[in-house]
Formats: sequence, structure tokens, C-alpha cells
Amino acid sequence: MQKKNFSDKNKRNSGSGKNERKESGRKKNHSGGRTHTTKKSGQGNLSKVHKPNPVGNEGIRLNKYIANSGISSRREADTYIESGLVTINNKVVTELGTKVKPGDEVKFNGQRINTERKVYILLNKPKDYVTTLDDPEGRRTVMDLIKGACEERVYPVGRLDRNTTCLLLLTNDGDLTKKLTHPSHNKKKIYHVNIDKDVEPEHLMQIKEGIELDDGFIKADKINYVNNIPDEIGIELHSGRNRIVRRIMEHFGYNIKRLDRVYFAGLTKLNLPRGRWRFLTEKEIIRLKTGMYE
Repeated sequence: MQKKNFSDKNKRNSGSGKNERKESGRKKNHSGGRTHTTKKSGQGNLSKVHKPNPVGNEGIRLNKYIANSGISSRREADTYIESGLVTINNKVVTELGTKVKPGDEVKFNGQRINTERKVYILLNKPKDYVTTLDDPEGRRTVMDLIKGACEERVYPVGRLDRNTTCLLLLTNDGDLTKKLTHPSHNKKKIYHVNIDKDVEPEHLMQIKEGIELDDGFIKADKINYVNNIPDEIGIELHSGRNRIVRRIMEHFGYNIKRLDRVYFAGLTKLNLPRGRWRFLTEKEIIRLKTGMYE
């Protein structure tokens, strides 16, 4: 098997080059707001946004209202409704299809629900940040990197190792989160991997053809050397299994020195320096929701 270049473009998108540009100027808010002048901050770009009225005069389906709050997906909301966990104006509602009208007070498990605008933040996660909302050990989390980005409470989509650098999406859109993380909707991911020693060509071939791990069969869609460097590879996968890239390499006795997810479901690190974030564009949101990049 010959050593091939994986993708110069993907390497350029890794976010570690010298020619990265800081974003500034005018940005559009694509969560239902207007266009505002973007301001720089220490960690990312902030913009003031207009908060739309969440419920029109005709009302909104209860499961959608709950999903809009970021609590769950619509399907999960249906389960909560049928279980009697949701009330409208202090009355338990179990009928699917019930609509919420302006002025209605909706509670889930006794707590009032306030619908929020949908927020979609793309972060170029550096090392040494935990992909959780908070950490009992007091370690830094990805939430520290987007502090002040929005009033809404957003959540990381998926969990990654503390030392993995990666493209990370954070949102309060429960439906989209489920679509991006559920095993039945595996999304394309590309990783740039630095190994502790040269990777044998036959091992690349085996990974491409497929191997058996403890939790089942796995194979790469594409895998090759990056710029003919034998201890540096690019690997494309659709699997969302836990620590999958590390486990693939450990299967052959390799240890990963650096792991960087440079592509996720159509999103790249282009012009997004390490440790910085930005809001998704309207086109990117539509592509994610429609599954354009599977």
C-alpha cells in the first residue's frame, strides 16, 4: 500500500496554522434575529440578538414548545406528556397535539418552562478542557470558552476526551442534538491523528477493510498518511462510538499523541482559531437539520 496524502484541505482546516484569521466586522444572527455589529471578546465573537416571540397567536404544539426550551427532543417530549409530567396552567396535559397559546404557563416536573431562541455555537476546542457543563474535579470545561456568548443555556453535542482537540457544536436545540448523536444518524467525521511511531501500511489497509473491536466491527471510510508522513494519518469515519479512533489505533499497538477532529457533519475549522467560537450561519443550520452532510 502506497503512502498517500489524506487531504491537504483537511490539514489546513485543523486550526493550528499560522495564517488563521480572526473574525470581526458584521455578522448575522441566524436564530431568528436581525443583523448586528459583532464585537470581539477574549474567547470568541459576541453579537446582540433580537429575541423573537416564541408563541404565535395560533399557538404551538406542546411537544415543540418543550423541544424549543432545550429540555428534550419532540419525541422525548411526547413521552413526558403521556407520563403526566407536563402541565398547562397547572392542569396536567396528557393529550398529544395539545397547543400552547400566548399567556399559557407550561411546567415540566413542576418547573416552569420558558421557550428560548435556538442558539448554535461552533467551538474549536483546545486541549485540557472537559466536554461537560461543569466538572466535580474543578477542571476547565468548554463552557468556560463560550462564557458570555448567549443568555440561553447551551449543551455540548457529544462527549470527547479532555485531551482531544476538536470541532465542537453547542446548542439548546434538543431535536438537532438527538439527530447528530443518535446511532441511527451517524455523521461524517474526519480526524487528524499524530501517532507515537510510524504506522505500517498494512495496518491502514486493515482499518479500511474493517477490524473487530470489543464492541463490534468497525472500518474507516477513508484512511491515509497526511503528506506522506508515516506517523501522521487522516481518518474518516461515520461511527459515533466512544473513543473509537483511539481504540482502533490501540488495537494495533499504537498510542495517539494528538487527536484533532477537523470535520463534523459538514462543519470545518476554516478561519476558526483554537479556543475561539462563532455562531453557525443560516445555511449551516439548514444543512445540519436536513442531513445534507451525512
